[in-house]
Amino acid sequence: MDLGLQGKVAIITGASDGIGKAAAISLAVEGARVAIFARDQGRLDSAAEEIKSAGSGEVLALSADVTDKDAVQAAVDKVVAEWGTVHILVNNAGTSSANKFDDMTTEMLDIDFGIKVYGAIHCSQAVLPHMKKNGWGRIINTTTPGGKASGGGSQPTSLSRAAGISLTKAMSKDFAAENILVNTVCVGLIKSGQHRTRWEKGRKDNPDLTLEQFYEKSGANVPMGRVGEAREVGDTICYLASERASYITGTAINVDGGTSPVV
Repeated sequence: MDLGLQGKVAIITGASDGIGKAAAISLAVEGARVAIFARDQGRLDSAAEEIKSAGSGEVLALSADVTDKDAVQAAVDKVVAEWGTVHILVNNAGTSSANKFDDMTTEMLDIDFGIKVYGAIHCSQAVLPHMKKNGWGRIINTTTPGGKASGGGSQPTSLSRAAGISLTKAMSKDFAAENILVNTVCVGLIKSGQHRTRWEKGRKDNPDLTLEQFYEKSGANVPMGRVGEAREVGDTICYLASERASYITGTAINVDGGTSPVV
């Protein structure tokens, strides 16, 4: 199936690893020009080489802190200077922060909302003028099913993800008439760098625990019985970014192996 992405210009944040890198690979395979944003230039450069080897599109690796509006604008300006415009934005920057309400601090809130909510806003505001000029745009926000149905001990992530889902719906209404479609992918348990870090910490108490065993145990409560692969989210994002998803906007799609209690 031709997704109609040849030559499209895409920006993906949080793209040095995990879901962001997987989305960049999926888009590059379809022929999109891909700009990847993250804070660590070394990891970005490594990811860029992997994306280039997998795909047919061009790749830019730009260090940018999405919490800094001026830094975001400067990075987007570099993309436009190189490729002329922006068609697709994937707001993926963020990590999990799960605490009981009594343990949540203002600092946790500031960090979490700064990356996940303000970061998505800064990036969207920077690219929207170009999408409006094109009369075509796709914005995909990465959130979680916890933003729909929050569990205990899930703050502030479930709070910021609920805000991301709300932002998605509001933006979809604001820009639909301009053919700028806005959706969110609610991501469940997926193999990623942050889970590898948890495995490494767990090995201090259980040095014989392999990564495969860790993921097997982690996926035991997922209805599908396994932890998801980053590419499974990346391919979903790629589809939503494509011309084949031309009548889909304002949706929140669970990619979680059936874990969420709500649709």
